Amino acid sequence: MRSGSMDKIRVIPCLDMKDGRVVKGVHFVGLRDAADPVEAARAYDEGGADEIAFLDITATVEKRRTMFEVLERVAAVVAAPITVGGGIKSVEDVEQAMAAGASCVCISSAAFRDPEMVREAVKQFGSEKILAAIDADANAACASGREVYIDGGRTATGKDAIEFAKEMADLGVGQILPTSKAMDGVREGYDLELTRGIAEATGLPVIASGGAGKLEHFYEAVAEGKAAAVLAASVFHFGVFTVRQVKEYLKERGIPVRL
Repeated sequence: MRSGSMDKIRVIPCLDMKDGRVVKGVHFVGLRDAADPVEAARAYDEGGADEIAFLDITATVEKRRTMFEVLERVAAVVAAPITVGGGIKSVEDVEQAMAAGASCVCISSAAFRDPEMVREAVKQFGSEKILAAIDADANAACASGREVYIDGGRTATGKDAIEFAKEMADLGVGQILPTSKAMDGVREGYDLELTRGIAEATGLPVIASGGAGKLEHFYEAVAEGKAAAVLAASVFHFGVFTVRQVKEYLKERGIPVRL
């Protein structure tokens, strides 16, 4: 699926995981407990989620691997594809995530530190199974005005986010998931400039992430940000909207979705 095509737009609830629970913060910090992952995943699956994202947000900084046993429990109760990320550092980790139930594996900090691993993962599993996640924050010194952050948004890299997205595309990843650190959890809208910039520069499907607070934000992500999918966490976890409400809103505005 290429950006700009009228394929059906995917709506993806995101389970940010810590200590076996779903949590949600603001600007990647101040995490509060939101749900049991198995219960949440089942509810989202029944509620029409096109995919479920399972992101172990502290795995890298805690120097451990993703909670594969929790993933297995989630995968056992949902039919929707699961995209898994957090602490994926090797091709073996990708393999284990797939074995535990992942349909697609998201590589973030390791993609920056070890791009060859991304190339190898694409070679072994195919582009459609490998996604590059890019956490970014504003930095006027970068050409695009956005700088790549790694380690769960804790470590600045000095790397331009759109340049990095192009490098990931060249390595063969099938999708890009950019998350704006500044917008994360504040519910003031996605970073449309970042999403659109990556979609235009790479031609890959881009998943808008970080900042959804109103139904309009989902529409803007697609219409202005050229996103192929919209991901959100807190508005779903805390009952602001359901997945179905988002889809109906998009459909009313001429955006193709699966209802």
